Amino acid sequence: MYHGGTTRGEKLPTLKLAVVQYGILLIMLALAAGLWRLQVLGAENFRQLAEQNRIRKEPVMAGRGKLFDRENRLIVDNYPSVSCYLVREQNRNVDNDLPLIARGLNLDLEQLRATLRRYRARPIYEPIPIKQDITSDEQAFIEAHLGELPELETIDVERRLYPRDGFAAHLIGYVGEVSEEMLNDTHYAAYSPGDIVGKAGVEQTYDQLLRGEDGSRDVIVDSHGREVGYLRTQHAKPGQDLKLTIDIDLQRTAELALGDANGAVVAMDPRNGEILALVSHPSYDPNAFAVRINHADWDKLITNPNHPLMNKAIQDQLAPGSTFKIIMSAAGLQEGVAQNMRVNCQGGADFYGRFFHCDHHHGVLGISDAIPESCDTFFYTLAQKLGIDTIAKYATEFGLGQKTGIDLPNEMAGIMPSTQWEMKNYHQRYYPGNTISVGIGQGETQVTPLQLARALGGIASNGHFVRPHVVMPDQNIPAEFRQAVQDSFPGSGDKDVPLNPDTWMIITDGMAAATTPGLYHTAEAAHIEGVDFAGKTGTAQVVGGGDTHTKGGAKTPNSWFVGMVPRRNPEIVIAVLQEHGDWGSYSAHVAAQMIVTYVNKKRMRDHNVLDQASLGKPVEMGAVWSDPVPAGRRRHGAASLPGQDSVLHAGHFMVDPGPLTPARNVASSLPSLPAWLLALPLRFKEGQT
Repeated sequence: MYHGGTTRGEKLPTLKLAVVQYGILLIMLALAAGLWRLQVLGAENFRQLAEQNRIRKEPVMAGRGKLFDRENRLIVDNYPSVSCYLVREQNRNVDNDLPLIARGLNLDLEQLRATLRRYRARPIYEPIPIKQDITSDEQAFIEAHLGELPELETIDVERRLYPRDGFAAHLIGYVGEVSEEMLNDTHYAAYSPGDIVGKAGVEQTYDQLLRGEDGSRDVIVDSHGREVGYLRTQHAKPGQDLKLTIDIDLQRTAELALGDANGAVVAMDPRNGEILALVSHPSYDPNAFAVRINHADWDKLITNPNHPLMNKAIQDQLAPGSTFKIIMSAAGLQEGVAQNMRVNCQGGADFYGRFFHCDHHHGVLGISDAIPESCDTFFYTLAQKLGIDTIAKYATEFGLGQKTGIDLPNEMAGIMPSTQWEMKNYHQRYYPGNTISVGIGQGETQVTPLQLARALGGIASNGHFVRPHVVMPDQNIPAEFRQAVQDSFPGSGDKDVPLNPDTWMIITDGMAAATTPGLYHTAEAAHIEGVDFAGKTGTAQVVGGGDTHTKGGAKTPNSWFVGMVPRRNPEIVIAVLQEHGDWGSYSAHVAAQMIVTYVNKKRMRDHNVLDQASLGKPVEMGAVWSDPVPAGRRRHGAASLPGQDSVLHAGHFMVDPGPLTPARNVASSLPSLPAWLLALPLRFKEGQT
């Protein structure tokens, strides 16, 4: 019995021992499997995590492409700047550091917190931009608190540097931080929060070329996030420089000549569509947007009743006034109605039971006199004979009521009324009485300055109409991008509208007569002796206005002028709009000053003197350097070169001036341009060059 009990007692410890042994074995196998998973299967993953703990990827921002004028003079540059970013890879709660960061960087604490909330859904490795263009004091604060605030880092960037005083702002546009709404647009799929994007003008249209490609730099950091070295750098690719079609000198002349008036000026080469100048007043300072505009300044811009952010050259839709009489003339001549039409103007006439006024008693006249004298009665009668649909047919062929297709964003189409338009928009028939007002550019007709410049320039070019553009075509721009721009800005484009020879001759001669001395010639004060300068004024009444001619008043008519040099196949066409500017002759003065600048530059270029030395001696309107030619042969408003005959022919548009008529010469009737007009370099923001 004792022996058997001893045997059972010895077997129980052996069983327990086996269980313990197998348990230990299972534990060892589990540990081994875990080690295999960590050290073999997950080795690469943990190696990358460890690498990230000591290597940080910093962005290297690409410099934006610069903008030059047609003569390769710099317009828009970049300047070095420093931005502050917050890095979230420090394994620390940054919320406690935000009050100190806000004080040191002069930020609003709640705005800083809102910025972090915006980026909460973004990858943790993505730095958060919290302040751009920091000052030297703010940079010193960051360096002094590296140990205390390791999540802060600075990155060198290039910021946009625009000309001062809003020079060409509406053409150039501005840049700013990409908005949340833009990020939701598939067009901006390649952008990330904090990226800088073009938001208006050339900056917006050509953003893809101008922005370049950002690079990156791998920075070695210690356990506290401090930089201790670099591994490798992927260099950024700077954006492409672009040469614009504008001429700085002509642009500056236009801005000075327009002065403080609200309105727009467009100068275009009607042979190829190159925009030589584009002005919209009031303007704005695009430098305010280059970093981030504050709420107060933004509110001032969007609440300003004069709409400084509107590009009035392509967006202001107003009645064209008497400039529309050129469209009427072309329609009447093409239809064979106006050639032999004679009208007796006695200060107006009755149409459809209503008396329509004319500014003067012109007497009996035909179209050759009606154009330069701008006789309303003649064009009332012509409108009645043609009818609204015939007028609309030709106006539409000449590009009114539709976009031109210029490569600038947000162009407006204007309005050209017709019976179909009336039915579509108001569900009623078109009343014939309204046609009478349309005949002189009033009523429902609305155009933009660019539309008007293109239309009248096309008529003066014997029916050749071109698509306007602001970037020179002779650049390395990919064909697919060019096509994408054209597709994005549809318009009437390039086309030819056949004109009868007498249509072309009568209209261009009539516009030339308007700027020469003569009874009732509406733009004679803008006459430039020796220059084949043709044009048409327009005085367009505003809604609720009347006969009140108080310049700048709310009821004062809008002042229009469209002119070209020479009268046929012009090299340049200029449209000027002054909102509430009163008579169209005031706008003719603006165009005349631009023509003087254009002709002077052409003369100097043709005689190989358009260099820095000659630009240092600019020519004022009416100024003469030296002149061996008798006074009766002297050209006013032009340069006379030392030792040469002052009767210079600047291309085919110059004509012999004949005797002087100072009272009829623009040089004596307009204020002189500043002597530094052609020589003054563009001025940038204070403290930056």
